Amino acid sequence: MRIFQLPAGLALLYPKRIWKGPDLENKITLTFDDGPVPGVTDWVVEELAKRAMSATFFMVGDNVRKHPSLAQEVVAAGHQLGNHTYHHLSGWKTPTKIYLEDVAACDSILEDTLGIQTDFFRPPYGWITSPQAQALSKQKTIAMWSLLSYDFDSSLAAEVSVQQCKDRTRPGTILAFHDQEKTKERLRKILPSYLDFLVAEGFGTQELIA
Repeated sequence: MRIFQLPAGLALLYPKRIWKGPDLENKITLTFDDGPVPGVTDWVVEELAKRAMSATFFMVGDNVRKHPSLAQEVVAAGHQLGNHTYHHLSGWKTPTKIYLEDVAACDSILEDTLGIQTDFFRPPYGWITSPQAQALSKQKTIAMWSLLSYDFDSSLAAEVSVQQCKDRTRPGTILAFHDQEKTKERLRKILPSYLDFLVAEGFGTQELIA
């Protein structure tokens, strides 16, 4: 079962996490997880620039290590960055101490490579335990999403993903995409159409606010 729009009850269960953006008229937040990845992240940056849109990129530390110039390109384009762990760890499968060390390692490489200190963290897969979340919440804002694009699901027609995103977009929506190798082909079919929809409907983009 695919859940594009997360149930409102989750925000009530975990009120300290960000599930949606400010209710500014016709503003949404675009987010991209897992990069930077050559051939994907740079293309996303170009597509956003064509429409004068901004996004938040939740970067994996090891990808920043592998592709520092690409990470710098994202920063130079004026986009917001977030921490997505160093090794793209599942919180549910990782001891808390190791998980927190991995998050800290991602912080270190973002600062050392890009000069960026980010207040935002998104757990890979959205999976994080209560002890992990409690520890991280002391230093970061955990940013989730309200709408999932399913750009990673090769069994779902790209046209369906696009239409679901269009139908469910509202002011304050935080939409999760992925700039990674697995989504490379599908994202090219989904993202331009969705961004053009935003332009046509008069939607702009906004950064996350802690």
